Amino acid sequence: MEFVHRTVLLEPAVDALLNASFGKRRARGAQQELSVPPLNGIYVDGTFGRGGHSRLLLERLGPDATLVVFDKDPQAIEVAQALSESDPRVRVVHGGFGDMPEHLQELGIQQVNGVLLDLGISSPQIDDASRGFSFMREGPLDMRMDTSSGITAAEWLAEASQEEIKEVIAHYGEERFAFQIAKAIIVGRESQPLRTTLELAELVANTVRTREKGQHPATRSFQAIRIHINQELQELARALAAILTVLAAGGRLAIISFHSLEDRMVKQCIAAAARPGARMARMPIPEDQMPPPVLTSLGKVVPTAEETAENVRARSAVMRVAERTSAPLPPDQGASFVKAMRLIPMGGRHIEGRRR
Repeated sequence: MEFVHRTVLLEPAVDALLNASFGKRRARGAQQELSVPPLNGIYVDGTFGRGGHSRLLLERLGPDATLVVFDKDPQAIEVAQALSESDPRVRVVHGGFGDMPEHLQELGIQQVNGVLLDLGISSPQIDDASRGFSFMREGPLDMRMDTSSGITAAEWLAEASQEEIKEVIAHYGEERFAFQIAKAIIVGRESQPLRTTLELAELVANTVRTREKGQHPATRSFQAIRIHINQELQELARALAAILTVLAAGGRLAIISFHSLEDRMVKQCIAAAARPGARMARMPIPEDQMPPPVLTSLGKVVPTAEETAENVRARSAVMRVAERTSAPLPPDQGASFVKAMRLIPMGGRHIEGRRR
């Protein structure tokens, strides 16, 4: 069965990478002049999905450009491989964007002119019941982006402690009934482990006392478990600093987020890289000795009312855009720009999301 994916912020995302005038009105300061993106440069789509952004990028890029596409999902990689067979400008990487510099080095690429990340899951992943992402369709409780590796949601829920389950659902799902849901999962698995999406959805629905208008009671729990199973925030934390090491001067970074924790991490990273001297603002340091900005923030874009009316899954999307300056990275290669966040690894104990 073929599942349709409706790409969110399609035109704005491609404009963010290739349109020289994008964000000029948002940029502050006379010295923040923006460069013209090279149409025959090297670009990265770190979340290929079904190729919506990539195909439009290819339409607008020159004949000598290179587009490197990443994805963990084997089904997405099949689509990407087919695209690469018809367009020699496409290079395909089956892997996560968190390891982007290493994968690019394997391709002989040291620097790129633009990076696009469209975080979260795609419509085909949600609509395919066998992937286990949807609380509306019966399917195995899987939730892995890469079905060829890692543990499934069912396996994790069968082994995790009540405290770990509670922390994941509370922190990543911002669910106020996390304790009750975790307790119900522990009690329920003593008689029968959770194996399907609808079993988990029903358990959560029976546990959550109040429902948010227009939202299924299991929405937050499914979101949190998916983020944890795929360690999505850990990968984003790695990627934000790593991308700065491969982005050429004048190169653009565009990141589309659908979750408040993701967007906060991106926003804070761009702000820190755009004003690296902010922490020393009250120190008696001459302005010309302050560290120069590594990024120029080009602002944010949200879907129009027309787009959200046509595609309800676009309603929570936020795209933040920045441009790399010619300033050198600090000694830590930009790791300090990624603000410490409470992240939960497999095993349940919190770790910090920076300076690793």
